[in-house]
Amino acid sequence: MVDVLHPDITESNPLSTELETHATDLVAAEADAPESTFHSAANQQTPPIEDSMHADDAAAFEDFAAALESFDREQAAEAAALAADDNIVSGTVVKLTDKHVVVDIGLKSEGLIPLAQVLDHTGQSKLQPGQVIDVVVERDEYEGGYLLSYEKAQRHRIWDTLEKAANDKTPVSGVVVSRVKGGLTVDIGLKAFLPGSQVEVRPVRNLETYIGQTLEVRVIKLNKKRGNVVISRKEILEEEVNAKRSKTLEHLEEEAVLTGTVKNLTEYGAFVDLGGIDGLLHVTDMSWGRLTHPRDLVNVGDEIQVKILKYDKDKQRISLGFKQLTPDPWLDVAERYPIGAHVRGRILSVTDYGAFVELEQGIEGLVHVSEMTWSKRMKHPSKMVKPGDEIDTVILAVNPSDRRISLGMKQLLENPWEHLAEKYAAGTTVEGRVRNLTEFGAFIEIEDGIDGLVHVSNMSWTKRIKHPSEVVKKGDKVKAVVLGIEPEHRRLSLGMKQLQPDVWETFFEQHRIGDVIHGKVLRVAQFGAFVELAEGVEGLCHISEATDVHGVPVKLDAGQEHDFKIIKNNPEEKKIGLSLRAVGDEASRADVEAYKAPSSSGSGSSNSSSSSSSSSSSTTLGDLINWKRSERE
Repeated sequence: MVDVLHPDITESNPLSTELETHATDLVAAEADAPESTFHSAANQQTPPIEDSMHADDAAAFEDFAAALESFDREQAAEAAALAADDNIVSGTVVKLTDKHVVVDIGLKSEGLIPLAQVLDHTGQSKLQPGQVIDVVVERDEYEGGYLLSYEKAQRHRIWDTLEKAANDKTPVSGVVVSRVKGGLTVDIGLKAFLPGSQVEVRPVRNLETYIGQTLEVRVIKLNKKRGNVVISRKEILEEEVNAKRSKTLEHLEEEAVLTGTVKNLTEYGAFVDLGGIDGLLHVTDMSWGRLTHPRDLVNVGDEIQVKILKYDKDKQRISLGFKQLTPDPWLDVAERYPIGAHVRGRILSVTDYGAFVELEQGIEGLVHVSEMTWSKRMKHPSKMVKPGDEIDTVILAVNPSDRRISLGMKQLLENPWEHLAEKYAAGTTVEGRVRNLTEFGAFIEIEDGIDGLVHVSNMSWTKRIKHPSEVVKKGDKVKAVVLGIEPEHRRLSLGMKQLQPDVWETFFEQHRIGDVIHGKVLRVAQFGAFVELAEGVEGLCHISEATDVHGVPVKLDAGQEHDFKIIKNNPEEKKIGLSLRAVGDEASRADVEAYKAPSSSGSGSSNSSSSSSSSSSSTTLGDLINWKRSERE
């Protein structure tokens, strides 16, 4: 016989078989015994104790037979209950363990329901001790009891109702219990599957937010054999949307004002549900002022009034406006904010080029970085202001058509450049520290916030400076001469070479046109050669002047030294024209002395003086030129 509770264990001598065999043996023994034996036994005196023992054996046999009959009846009842698949029985909840719900179903052993079948979305059990419930006995021998199913009983109880709801397309209500792969589990009396694509009309990214919510759904698929139920919320929502859309389209027209619900937010605007149809409220149509993001004005779920700006019936596109419901504050901004007025505002944002200041709702102005301080040393506007600061400003310009207001902060402070010319007159020698170097010069700070520029052309009289780093370095303390001041442009021109005498000025004072001067060729160009006449002073010998007395071109190479005649002087432009050819047309002082010498070489010393005097007095410029030419020939 197979043990009902332990079918894998087979007893070698079942209890009923042993008792039945024992009883049969007793009857057979009595039948086979010879009659003389009975007579002999009858004639003998049996002790009273033996009579008592026979009576007890008979009573025990009768009691065992009754117990066996009762046991067989119970086994048959249990087997019938277990054999009936999906048989629903009632039971009483006894207790809850960490894994099961223990239920008394009236059989020999208690039944066990897996705890996961009775948990709600919060993880709490829906059943409590003492509660009478319906269950299905699935099989026996599950940890010493029967395995029960609460879900199957619920499925059988409401299956007809679900089939009717599916056929009639009647919505049912359920609570979202958990998130599963591909969708959600919803308790509608039994656990049904809600695919993620059927939750909303549009795809949903975060399904976990629906856990615990009560939803109206529609049964779209049933499989009684497997016990599967698939539901949809999307179908109900689509029907509602279509109904609302039809009603909304009856009243939809441009310039109409409607109430809608903010459905979604993006960086460029908000989608508003007008009743079954969505419209786009662009960020530029939300406020007359600046909005960094739509969430600064509205949130998802907000009910707002909007104006229909444009409606495309073919494409079903609707453009909405919110700021259009209020007057444009820029219409009379010029009257309310006159130039020169002092106004107070709040910093909205700070950029590399300035700070935006909100003067009122929808009206903002820009304080350019150049209008924040008189000093040029500020590197970034964030060094002076930050978002949220309340500041005082001055209206500099108003442009209503472009919706721009220019503001100033430095105008509230004294301008240090206004009286700078009185303090540093032209020609004044100043001293400061080199603050910055550029390709065109060096900036020298002569006092706090006041920088002057020494251009590369004003660094040396004699050297051709290509970069200021050839003369000064950042941080050097140097002296300079004030050359000019432009307060309106905040410009201060300085010079360093002006501390030394001008070599050009000195040269022009000492040399005139016609002078012959010795020079060195520095560099050669196609049109002539540049000749160094003194340190820092150069002249140009044009190619047409680079010939000998006979007109034969003379090749001038860098490094050669020659005598040149000055044929042009321009002090204003610092230009000197030289000629190699003209040196032979007129005698130099050395030539004059050489001409005089031969006439007096044959006379004695006593007559030297008189001869020289006579020769000098009679010599003309023509004689000298003729002599020079004859000497060359």
